[in-house]
Amino acid sequence: MIEERLKDIGITLPTPPKPAGSYIPVVVSGNTAYISGQIPMQDGKIVHTGKVPSEKTVEDAQQAARICAINILAQIKANLGSLDRISKIVRVSGFVNSTPEFTEHPKVINAASDLLFEIFGDKGKHTRIAIGVSSLPLGSTVEIDMIAEITSD
Repeated sequence: MIEERLKDIGITLPTPPKPAGSYIPVVVSGNTAYISGQIPMQDGKIVHTGKVPSEKTVEDAQQAARICAINILAQIKANLGSLDRISKIVRVSGFVNSTPEFTEHPKVINAASDLLFEIFGDKGKHTRIAIGVSSLPLGSTVEIDMIAEITSD
């Protein structure tokens, strides 16, 4: 069970953040779940804002990416009832709020990817993009979305 695995590695899923715009957090079409972009929110507040590396270190951004991945899992649990419905993580898209000269976007998003591998094993291996952007919603340092294959209820 995935939730037992989370406990084993010391992760408690938060109440998922409410959408910051006109969208819904999860859409299911057939056996695919599309999870909207999540930013590093904890207890209703953004915990990492600013550009990498001028305002945030790579390590700060990695922590932000990890929080985004945890928020994605919280959205899945809240909307689908169980993380055990995930049969395969298909795609992770990571966006890093960075200065133009920054080139270590993959290193930042690895924190989310590595966490998903740790939790889901082979089911957590996914395709990915990791890109830099000039800004993100609410000044967030990182935003991540995900596509997952799921089983029926």
